[in-house]
Amino acid sequence: MSEELEVLWDEVRGCTLCIADLPLGPRPVLRPSATARLLIVGQAPGTKVHESGIPWNDPSGDRLRDWLGIGRETFYDRRRVAIVPMGFCYPGRLPRSGRGRSGGDAPPRPECAPHWHAALLALMPAVELTLLVGQYAQAHYLGGRRGKTLTETVFHWRDFLPDYLPTPHPSWRTRGWVARNPWFEAELLPELQARVAALVEEPAAG
Repeated sequence: MSEELEVLWDEVRGCTLCIADLPLGPRPVLRPSATARLLIVGQAPGTKVHESGIPWNDPSGDRLRDWLGIGRETFYDRRRVAIVPMGFCYPGRLPRSGRGRSGGDAPPRPECAPHWHAALLALMPAVELTLLVGQYAQAHYLGGRRGKTLTETVFHWRDFLPDYLPTPHPSWRTRGWVARNPWFEAELLPELQARVAALVEEPAAG
């Protein structure tokens, strides 16, 4: 990793920009890279990731790795895969619904990506493909190009290549969505896996 990126990463890890709104306090979880050709932009850490400090170290991460067609060793090799979520810290939970059901994790803090992403990406020149995991990443990076719904955006994934490829978030809640949209596994995932395989080839020695 470049010295300049290391310095910026240290600065990010000391960020207290939205400390007052973080129920578990700040613990930025990201893995920027000056050499990775694949960048994954997700949502924000959950409690398991907050505890471990390892991005995607939970069942959603297992499913994402299945979608990508790579194992943990490759996924966590910072030379090959960069991870910069929309929110770096655990944002807390949404209020319970009227029926008493948990609302799930809150959205990524809105201060995070506008403050840090541009500076980080400027020091990540090798990135060729950015995987936009979930609606928040798609809104930030695709802007007016995205569809009215996540399904519409992901359905038109070919329109955003070669720079971006949108997917839903790989949580257990997505299982029904995948079942209702068979084109995702039949068409998008094979293309994604082929591109990822080419992008994460072991770097040449020396």
